[in-house]
Amino acid sequence: MQKHLSESTLNGYAQELAPLSIPTATDADVIAYLRRSAKFAEFLALAEREAQILAACEEFGITVSEEEIQAAGDDFRQKHKLWGMQETIAWLDQQRISMEDWVQGIKIGLLEKQLKEYLFGPSVDGEYMRNRDRYKRVAISQILVVDLATAWKIVQLLREGHASFCALALEYSKGKTSQEKGGFVGTRFLIELMPDVAEAIKNVEEGEILGPIQTKLGYQVVKVEKWFPLQLTLAVREQIMESLFKSWLQNKLNNIVYQD
Repeated sequence: MQKHLSESTLNGYAQELAPLSIPTATDADVIAYLRRSAKFAEFLALAEREAQILAACEEFGITVSEEEIQAAGDDFRQKHKLWGMQETIAWLDQQRISMEDWVQGIKIGLLEKQLKEYLFGPSVDGEYMRNRDRYKRVAISQILVVDLATAWKIVQLLREGHASFCALALEYSKGKTSQEKGGFVGTRFLIELMPDVAEAIKNVEEGEILGPIQTKLGYQVVKVEKWFPLQLTLAVREQIMESLFKSWLQNKLNNIVYQD
């Protein structure tokens, strides 16, 4: 005879099989996580950058119109395939931000762009012509270690062909970006690199490996992946303004610290 389960037993099984309820992290939980994961300073620097941008725009009288914000918002929605209001609201809920937060982010992005153009737009061409060699673009990979013996070991393994640059970066590099991406750190202007690294690689061929190069961070083994032609494209122009802007912001922050 088939045994019938009681209603209470069935309810108990149902509770056991039901998906677990995962509590939603609060804003305070997010901040605590950033502190524990040693990422708080990274986001603090971005917040300080934003505060400096807003203060500078107020100082120089830089504003953006509602029409500009609307156009930039439409571009953002198209890029992220948020075709209608329903998709947009769902995306905002997923990001845990309000419509006001999103619009403010769009506005600050526009203000930053206008501030860069206001400060450095007229001088970009002259800056590029005066310092063309400093604005050579290069794609590089690097491995950062703290001791010379390990650096020489890596160089020897590479020269003898016993391991790939990517594998050694994953195993040894102490640099966050290089460790996560198998050594590749992206395309940079020479002026954006550490002076010792920029000086060492400025005349080398693509594919060449250099090092160990001693810097303030430790010892670096560097591979030149690709050189890009000297050409003032729109992308290069924006990169030059960003480089000048970073220096300007850093000077502003240094002056604040000095005054304090």
